[in-house]
This record gives sequence, C-alpha cells and structure tokens, in this order.
Amino acid sequence: MTHAAVAPTVLSLPTGDPHIRAEVDGAIGRLVVDNPERRNAVSLAMWTAIPGAVAALAGHPDVRVIVVRGAGDLAFVSGADISEFATVRKDAACARAYEGANAAAFAAVRRVEKPTVAMIRGFCLGGGMGLAAACDLRIAAADAVFGIPAARLGVGYPPDCVADLVAAVGGQRAKELFFTARRLHAAEALAVGLVCAVHPVEAFENEAYDLAATIARNAPLTIRAAKAAVDAVVDGAGSARRERLAALTDACFASDDFAEGRTAFLEKRDPVFHGR
Repeated sequence: MTHAAVAPTVLSLPTGDPHIRAEVDGAIGRLVVDNPERRNAVSLAMWTAIPGAVAALAGHPDVRVIVVRGAGDLAFVSGADISEFATVRKDAACARAYEGANAAAFAAVRRVEKPTVAMIRGFCLGGGMGLAAACDLRIAAADAVFGIPAARLGVGYPPDCVADLVAAVGGQRAKELFFTARRLHAAEALAVGLVCAVHPVEAFENEAYDLAATIARNAPLTIRAAKAAVDAVVDGAGSARRERLAALTDACFASDDFAEGRTAFLEKRDPVFHGR
C-alpha cells in the first residue's frame, strides 16, 4: 500500500509590513521581499520591517539557514522605491533617517549568526545589491542583472553597504561599479566574485534550495564559528574578537554534535546534528 507524500508545512511569522514575509519551511527560513508589481522595490516601511523579520527567523529553533529572495521571477530587489524619495529623502535630515533604516536592514542580515543565502533572479539593483551583499553567500539565475545606479540618481550609500560590496568584489571593482553605474549580467557577476554560482533559470530553484538544505544538514555550531571567524578576518577585527572566536570554537568541541560527527564517521553514516 502506498501513501501520498505530505507536503511540508510552511509557517509564516509576523513582520511589520505585508510586503516583507518571514517563513519557516523545515530547517530553511525565508525572508521574502514581496512587492512584485513594483519589481520588489523596497519602501521605507519595508526597510524598517526587515530587522524584525530577520530576528524572528534567527530566533526560530528549527531554522538552520536563511534564504533571502524576491517574490516572482522578475526581480530579487530592483532597489529602493524611488517614488518615495521626494518625501523620505527630501532633505539631508530625512535622507539621514532613511539611510539609517537602510543600514539597519543590511546590518540585521549581515550580523545574524545563522548563515544567509541570497537567491537572485532578475533585477538586483541599488538597495537590492546592498541586501544581497550583506548575505554570506549569493547564488544567481542566468537571468540575473546587477547594478548600483546611485551616480545616476545623486544619492549617497550607507558606508556599511559600501563595505559589504568591497568585501565581495574588492575596492577597485566596487569603485568601478559605483562610478559608472553600469549593469553586470550573471556571468560577469560570477567572474568578479559577486556571486558564488550561476545556474540556468529552469534549474535555479532546485539548485538554490539544494544549497540551503546542504548547509542546514551540517553542524550549526561549526557554521556559526566559521562565519564569525571569516567575518572577523574580512573586517580586520580578528585580534579584537579573539576571545569570542575562541569561545565559539571551544563550544564546537564541547558539543554533542562533535560526538555525533565522530560516531557517524566511524559508523559510515550521515550525521544528525542538533546544534548543541
């Protein structure tokens, strides 16, 4: 007798804006920018909602990895909602407050202890580049298009966002992208290191979620320690964070997961990690 497969239950977590969705699908959390009628352009209210959505996913005990994506097929995030600029960026004081909301959204993604994967289809422009650059890994479909149009709009970018792009592609390339405001297609984004993989459109969803599932199966404490160590090296803060990094490494060796990893290796089976 056969039984029909039961589809996994997707849990929706509350966020501060209906266009920002936080979902839990097994061990995979999803942060979804859901504004497809505007190519997932992000309003001030949406930027403001992102930190709470990230915190909700980070705090969920089942979530091992967070996927950041846009709704639909046309865009990851096409940038900030420019129709708001006459109001929310009408002068230096308003622009500074808006920049603070941008920076807080990027920081929430950058600083979350759980690994993050940007899943990029279509347009990834302006603030979308900032959001993607704040993620640990970026994977793109062959139809992805990247760019930072700031120099054509006369806007400034938060320094932390600039730093994320420099970490991804290096100083000279980051300057070139800002100075020219030109667009990169997926193949060039892979060549310059902005993304770690490009897949055909028809295979992209499966490839992206296979990557997330692979990360989710591995030891959470090890991933947490590795992420913190890599970030400290990139930030040039390794010495300042030495004690914290050592504590994270020690936690790996003191964990039940370390014993499980050893046992599974000797028994020639896949380990089952619990993050403790």
